[in-house]
Parts: sequence; C-alpha cells; structure tokens
Amino acid sequence: MNDIQSELIPQHIYSVAELTREIKLLLETTIPVIWVMGEISNLKLHSSGHLYFSLKDRDSQLSCVMWRSRNMALFFTPQDGMKVLALGKVTVYEKRGYYQFDVIKMQPAGIGELQFAFEQLKNKLQQEGLFREDLKKPLPAYPSRIGIVTSPTGAAIQDMVNILNRRFPGIEIILRPVKVQGEGAAEEIASAIDEFNEYGKVDVLIVGRGGGSLEDLWAFNEEIVARAIFRSKIPVISAVGHEIDFSISDFVADLRAPTPSAAAELVVPDRAEVLNRVLQYRKRLVQNCANFIQSQRERLNSLITSYPFLRAPDLVRQYQQRLDELTHTLQLMAEHRVRLFSQQLSGLSQRLKALAPQSVLKRGYSICYRMKDNKIVTQAQMLHPADHIRVHLYQGKIAGIVEQVMED
Repeated sequence: MNDIQSELIPQHIYSVAELTREIKLLLETTIPVIWVMGEISNLKLHSSGHLYFSLKDRDSQLSCVMWRSRNMALFFTPQDGMKVLALGKVTVYEKRGYYQFDVIKMQPAGIGELQFAFEQLKNKLQQEGLFREDLKKPLPAYPSRIGIVTSPTGAAIQDMVNILNRRFPGIEIILRPVKVQGEGAAEEIASAIDEFNEYGKVDVLIVGRGGGSLEDLWAFNEEIVARAIFRSKIPVISAVGHEIDFSISDFVADLRAPTPSAAAELVVPDRAEVLNRVLQYRKRLVQNCANFIQSQRERLNSLITSYPFLRAPDLVRQYQQRLDELTHTLQLMAEHRVRLFSQQLSGLSQRLKALAPQSVLKRGYSICYRMKDNKIVTQAQMLHPADHIRVHLYQGKIAGIVEQVMED
C-alpha cells in the first residue's frame, strides 16, 4: 500500500536537465576510457575541423566525435566503411540528451606495418624536438623566387603553377623534379631539399604531392625526408595529399598546407589585393597629409589673429624703450665710476709725490753717500775721519771730507 502511495504521490520531481545531468554523471564516472572496434559510417568533417561519425556493427551503432586537436594527429584518412579501433570515453551531450563516444585516438583495426612504423618514427622525432614550434621559421611575406619539390607530371605541379601565376604574376618558380612514390623517392626528395639549400637563391620551398593511399604517400613519412626538412635553412611548406592526410613531413615543416593548391595560396599574397591595399594606403596618406596641413594652417591663422600675436609689436616697442632707459642708466653709472676712480687716482698721485725723494729734499733734507762704495750713509758709525762723502741736495751736490764723527 505504501509503495503504491509513493508512486502516486511523487517525493521529488526531476527537471529534464537534472535527469540528464544524473545520467551524464553516472555514465562518465562509471565507464572508464576504453577501446571500441567498429565500422565508420556517416563520416562528416565539420568546418571547425572536428570529425563526426558513427561506429557500427551488425547489431548496433555508436555516435562518435573526434575533436580537431586530436584528429590532426591521425596518420591515416578515415573513410566510410573502414573498420577501426577507437580509444575514448563515453560522454553525454546535454543539449540533445544523447550519449556519444569522445574519441581520443583512432587506428585502423589490425594496424599494419606501415602505420606502426609511422607511429614509431613520429614519436621518435617528436622526442628529439623536430616538431618544436619555436624552431619553425617564418615564411617571407613577399617571396620573389619559389622552389618546388614534386613530380613534374602530376596534377599538383600544374595546380600550383596556375595558382602562383594567377595570384602573383611574374614570380619566379624553380621546379626540382623528383619521384614522389616508390623505391628511391624519399632519397630523391631529401636530396632535392639539400640541393636547394646549397643553391641558396630561393625564398621558400614547397615539398609535396597530390592525394593517394598511405602507401602512395609513404615517401613523405621517411626519416631521411624529415631530417632534410628540419636542417633546411630555407622555410619549407609541406603539401602532401588531401586535407585530412597527415605525413611526418607535415609535422617537421615550418608550415603544413592541407593540399598543394592550398600551399600555392599560402605562399604568395594576391597581387590585386596587395595593389589595392597600397592604393588604399596611398589614399589614406594623402588624406592624412591634407588634413594635417589644413589643421596647421588653421592653427597658424588662429595664432596670427590672437591677442598675444597682435600685441607683439607693442611689446617690442616697450622693450626697446626699456632698453634705452637701462642703457642711459648704465652710462650714468659708468661715468660716475670713472669720476670716482679719477679722484682716487689723483689723491694717490699727490701722496706719491709727497713721498718722492725730491719732495723730501725740497723740505731741507739731504742724502749722504760714502764715496768709497757709493752707499747711502744712514748712521754716523758708517763713517770715519778722512772719509770722502758726497751730499745730494734738492738742487745740486756737494763733496767733502769727514773731519770728526760724532755720536748722539
């Protein structure tokens, strides 16, 4: 009776979102990361780069998603009807209310020797640092000479030449023809890359070929090609296969192009767009110059008609008058100083005259010299009786002989 009553009277009513979250929590925490084998169907590559598909067997099917960041590392091209092994986890897409398999990694079921070799080489080169982003060289913005390493007879070279000539007529293209599949192809490709570096007169290299199977593209998965691309001093664009094809050369190159045609689009700008951009810059520059000149003209006119500018002549006259006043004052001060110095000089001159020997002699003094050594006699003890002396007076001189020396 209680069970019937609890069914008729709900204890808790879930919203759709709540129930979906409960299911999401239950599935995502209960089922670990697992491998699932099935056949690909309804494969769709979204414009975002994400892969959407189903894995099915005879009795059921499973919706799957593989995000762009993960499917870029695929070494094969997924196709409808292909049997694969997928590593991932079950998730719930709450918006739609259905579960899906979030694929982390995928490989063909019963993976062959080529795929195994691809993964081994990829891991080896990655650990050595050949895929490092900070070592990748930037492409020149406006290359004048482009080197291409590819087959001379394939559709890829024709597509690239047509696109390059259409986008930037007159650009120089140098083709180094090589085998792109089969025995010896990898050695030819690596040698061609080295030869372009020895030549040194190209701005960028495009290395690639059109689409094909994993076996057809294998030359671009060889270690010799990867190392030739890595040691190249010329920037390298890898353009191998179709958009969903990935090769070892794609990871090593400075830029990966999804197709050879896309490489031609990426390597040069569109000449018409460049010319249009230059014309726009020119128009903008002319307009900016005209606006600047007009603004400066208006500013100059404003300054000319401003009160300070109109008052400038009056200020000049006032400063001239002030200069005249200062000049007159300076002249008076100079004359006063000259008179003062003249008076001081006259006083000093009179004092010097009063102290002159002639002035002293005029007042009745005389100077006595001892004749034998012509010394001035300043003390009586300097003379002895019978010494000859000479006496200088204010006017004239007299000579005599000492008769007696008297002391005070």
